[in-house]
Amino acid sequence: MGDAAMAEFGAAAPYLRKSDRERLEAQTRSFDIRTECFVPDPQEEYVRGKVQSREGGKAIVQTENGKTVTVKEEDVHQQNPPKFDKIEDMAMLTFLHEPAVLYNLKERYAAWMIYTYSGLFCVTVNPYKWLPVYNAEVVAAYRGKKRTEAPPHIFFISDNAYQSMLTDRENQSVLIT
Repeated sequence: MGDAAMAEFGAAAPYLRKSDRERLEAQTRSFDIRTECFVPDPQEEYVRGKVQSREGGKAIVQTENGKTVTVKEEDVHQQNPPKFDKIEDMAMLTFLHEPAVLYNLKERYAAWMIYTYSGLFCVTVNPYKWLPVYNAEVVAAYRGKKRTEAPPHIFFISDNAYQSMLTDRENQSVLIT
């Protein structure tokens, strides 16, 4: 669903899905899957970096904040290619591990995209501010959509639950944590 199709979401569109321009930039960004990684960091949990060398179960990594660190090989986690940045369903990540999940949530949150799927679950990060994603126009845009037809949002979850309730009255449950 490109920018033109996202128009039905009105002012909420940039808070729900990356623009066509951003998707194109991510697909064309240079990336070396053999060296780009995440490593533990005492301040930020994990940071991105590039492996400079590997030897004897250790890796020397140049981090994105300019530090050179030596870490155990098992503490080096592969990055996903840039086309996966701000992915809407984290179950689709090539490398699904804690640093990749945290990075995706952080990047989406930084763009005020507070809703993300993780397989069957909708993950929400509280923005602690009002976003234009809760109006009648957005409700209407989600009504009757399949999961693949719209970006992650609680309105999709609620509409889907309501439609399921109408068609299958015996097997219903919703988990909110």
